[in-house]
Amino acid sequence: MQLNQYLDELRPLVDVDCGTQTTEGVALIAERMEKKYRDLGWHTEIVDLGKEVGPGVFATNKPGATQFDVLLIGHMDTVFPPGTVAERPMSTDETRLYGPGAADMKSGLLNILWAIRALDSKDEQRLSIAVAMNPDEETGSVYSHKWLGEYAKKSRYVLVAEAARADGSLVKARKGMVRYCVDFHGRAAHAGNAPEKGRSAITELANWVLAINQLGSSELGTTLNVGVIKGGDAANIVPDKAQAIIDVRFWDNDEYHRIGKAMQDMTKKAYVADVTATVSEMAHTPAMSPTAETEKLMALVERCGEQEGIHINWLAVGGGSDANHTAALGVPSLDGFGAIGADFHSPAEYVELDSILPRIKLLSRVISSL
Repeated sequence: MQLNQYLDELRPLVDVDCGTQTTEGVALIAERMEKKYRDLGWHTEIVDLGKEVGPGVFATNKPGATQFDVLLIGHMDTVFPPGTVAERPMSTDETRLYGPGAADMKSGLLNILWAIRALDSKDEQRLSIAVAMNPDEETGSVYSHKWLGEYAKKSRYVLVAEAARADGSLVKARKGMVRYCVDFHGRAAHAGNAPEKGRSAITELANWVLAINQLGSSELGTTLNVGVIKGGDAANIVPDKAQAIIDVRFWDNDEYHRIGKAMQDMTKKAYVADVTATVSEMAHTPAMSPTAETEKLMALVERCGEQEGIHINWLAVGGGSDANHTAALGVPSLDGFGAIGADFHSPAEYVELDSILPRIKLLSRVISSL
């Protein structure tokens, strides 16, 4: 019966188109989540983070606190375009829950709420708990990471409720990420009558793709992916404009500086004469790695897992989250406190039904043990 109640509460969160750019959908999720915490009697705020994204939500049981024992973080946005919910709304079979953002991370938002509801009243009175929900994690938390950081700096610990990995592991480390946009400007000309007058931005871009692929390091785990390219207006025009968007992942934050310098150096010498390139940083998430204080928090989580009958494994993963930002501030941060799930960002995304209630109990026990 309790799981059915959970699913009934989750459905109105999953069945909303709320990709990062679908700000009205994110705002609806914000409104619904804010009311849930207000109904607990908590202090709540809906926070304007700018016209580019939806609002954030902050909630706390101790509005006058100068320091929080724990900050719990979840994001309200997904990666899916409008119309996705109409095509595949939330559904379940015998073992799994499906739907856009079900694992990443609507169920995580609800797990935080349910874990707090499960706290003993004495623990809730004793602890200062903060919850922050942001609208733009899927695009690097560009507009919200400083807002989250202000609360993180006031917190002893940060727990992020992204989904646990498919094998049940929690997350102790994540790669850093930087996303670049490179704009190329050449000279247009008729491809038949006067090709020699043209300067192809696409040819310059193509040379960059080959060079960028050489900047990675398998030894250090640094990868670069030219994920989007655009350019040209017609086949018979030498293209004067082109654009590439590049995703970079790294374990070592020094690699962020190395790649950034290499990209800027590439702008100083064109492969195609008279074509210019401009590199812009779109988003940056520092790498997350455990400190000695984080390892103490990991030990506490492992003890809580033993008490709940859950064996705790830890993984270092390639995808980033808001834990990257909070860990970079020196605050012990761990991730993966949602239900078990996988196939994020795809139509096959799922949550293991039998993991939902045990992971809520685990998170609640961790909070009460702080």
